[in-house]
Formats: sequence, structure tokens, C-alpha cells
Amino acid sequence: VQLQASGGGLVQAGDSLRLSCAASGFAFSRFGMGWFRQAPGKEREFVAAISRSGGSTSYVDSVKGRFTISRDNARNTVYLQMNSLKPEDTAVYYCAADSPRLMSIAITADEYDYWGQGTLVTVSS
Repeated sequence: VQLQASGGGLVQAGDSLRLSCAASGFAFSRFGMGWFRQAPGKEREFVAAISRSGGSTSYVDSVKGRFTISRDNARNTVYLQMNSLKPEDTAVYYCAADSPRLMSIAITADEYDYWGQGTLVTVSS
């Protein structure tokens, strides 16, 4: 199982970034996917999640209206479109695949079985 996150970088407040997470080694379409982030000195927090089909999504309140999670099951890839970035969005962003046993979208880290290596997003003011 491999999750390869990419797309991070240094941007200014108000800019946009799109993160990608390429999955391999498992049946991608059978897993809900999520994005988490961890800022320096803080605990990892949930950002967004998407169901197996892509028909349902969930977001942490702080990113609602600015971030959009999507997936392409034909390409085994999940995306996080981040608009109107703020300095407080600065963090390492991780993609994760949840447990196929779950019946609903997972929003806590312990519901995820597989994790990528993270990609750093830095937003300057």
C-alpha cells in the first residue's frame, strides 16, 4: 500500500494550491479517503474526507467554503483544492485511506488504516 502526496509549496495568503494523493497497492475505490494536517507544535487534525464513490464529503469548519476534496477512481487519486489560503493553513498535509469496514465517512485519525508521507504547505502573510 502506498499513498504519495504532492502539490505542497510556499504561497501567499489568498493564493490557491491543489494537493494530490496517488494511491497504489490496494483497491482504491473501496476506501474512503481523507486529508489531515499537522501544524508545528500542534496535533494532527482532520481537514476533509470523501466517500468511496465521491458522492459524500465532510470538512472541518475552518476550511468549509475554501477547500474542496475530490477523487478520481480511474486514476486512483484524491485531491484537495485549497483556495483563499490563510497563514493558519500552514501545516504538513497527509492523505489517508480509511477502513473498508466503515459504513460512513471517517473524520478521526484512528478510523484510517493507511497514511501517506505528507506534503508541506506554507502560507505567508
